[in-house]
Amino acid sequence: MSNVNTTPDDSRLYFRQLLAGRDIARNDPIARQMVNFVYLIGDRETGDAVVVDPAYDTAGILEVLAADDMRLTGVLATHYHPDHVGGDMMGHGIEGVARLLEQVSVPIHVQADEAPWVQRTTGVGEPDLVTHRSGDVVMAGGVAIELIHTPGHTPGSQCFFVDGKLVAGDTLFLEGCGRTDLPGGDPVEMYHSLTGRLGRIPDDTVLFPGHLYSAEPSATMGDTRRWNYVLAPKTEAEWLAMFSR
Repeated sequence: MSNVNTTPDDSRLYFRQLLAGRDIARNDPIARQMVNFVYLIGDRETGDAVVVDPAYDTAGILEVLAADDMRLTGVLATHYHPDHVGGDMMGHGIEGVARLLEQVSVPIHVQADEAPWVQRTTGVGEPDLVTHRSGDVVMAGGVAIELIHTPGHTPGSQCFFVDGKLVAGDTLFLEGCGRTDLPGGDPVEMYHSLTGRLGRIPDDTVLFPGHLYSAEPSATMGDTRRWNYVLAPKTEAEWLAMFSR
């Protein structure tokens, strides 16, 4: 593993950022092209951990957990797209939550509005999903992870806030934000997610995006607000004029 452990060894919080195509799925050309991040969040004291957006190499993800003496207790899905939860993407089959459930039985935590989209994309059944509303908390051992509904990229996109870290999926990147012209996208909702729903996140929070679309794999929210061009518009009308499709 290279540069994926982002918490000190004496911290109770277990947090790993894995880059598909490098840290897992090393021989998968689609993974190398898509540069998705997979996140592991857990409690070192209890050994419990959840995985955010397990795609491309579920066995590899479980191997990382086992090597760290952690066990998987759940999945957090940011949104339904196949490069995050598995499924067919332009004729390419991507391994994801359906394959993971064949290896370990754990709940898949999704935002309520996203549940039917996740089922259609991955083929998992309704009993496999636990649906949530914004503000819900999922526990990984004694570590509390807050779920924040951030529609715009998809109807049920959600971010995860834990111990000064924001795992943002495709809602917000260090440079840019998720597209709003795909099925379920909504540019108005995206504006309000970026400026309102995430507006309360402190500047010293570290942003961890869903893809490596920038030189660095993470940055503070303060720096992101300062430099990310999608956060420059001051009104909804200005934002829509610049970014709606």
